[in-house]
Amino acid sequence: RDKKEYSVAELLPQVTQQDIVKFGLIPELVGRLPVITALEDLDRDALIRVLTEPKNALVKQYQRLLAMEGVDLEFTPEALRAIAEKSVQRKTGARGLRSIMENLMTDLMYNAPSFKRKGRCVVDLQAVQNGKVAGIKPVKSAK
Repeated sequence: RDKKEYSVAELLPQVTQQDIVKFGLIPELVGRLPVITALEDLDRDALIRVLTEPKNALVKQYQRLLAMEGVDLEFTPEALRAIAEKSVQRKTGARGLRSIMENLMTDLMYNAPSFKRKGRCVVDLQAVQNGKVAGIKPVKSAK
């Protein structure tokens, strides 16, 4: 095959120390790299798992932060898929999820402390597409 027919994902695992030296890094630095490896891009399902499953997942972090303000935060499956899709489109992987979430949640995070009653907020597909969460809906207290 022609060089142009190979994808970056196919070529990166074949990189050697000699290739890096040929590229321009000094041999003294390359010699200090005991292992060279390439990572594959995460797919949408893997990115959704990164958002939700780890102990300190981004979704859990925002839920805890807003719970301190009396807000019950929920993400729909469609919203999580849309967030993961944005990361795939931007080619930013798991690291890009934080900036997407920050942009989405900034207004809500600033407004939550001024909310006087307990509330509920659902982040849905429309919120992700608009880049802004609609707001907090009051929850009636049971008496």
